[in-house]
Amino acid sequence: MTDTTITMYGAEWCGDCRRTKKQLDELGIDYRYVDLEADPAAADVARDISGRTNIPVVVYPDATHHVEPSNADVESKLRELSLI
Repeated sequence: MTDTTITMYGAEWCGDCRRTKKQLDELGIDYRYVDLEADPAAADVARDISGRTNIPVVVYPDATHHVEPSNADVESKLRELSLI
């Protein structure tokens, strides 16, 4: 992964996770998807990052994060980071 890689913690049963994943895919963004169903221990990592149990947790290259972001939140952050 590069220094511009985003990490997204989520699960397939989560509608917000599917929506955010679709948005990143459609924008052609390089990201690492951590499936919390396949790796339950990663839920602790996501909770440590966000301080919450809500998903998705999207971690950006500048070490900031969003929890349950809207598409507008994600797009704004990607523009701020010059990734789109």
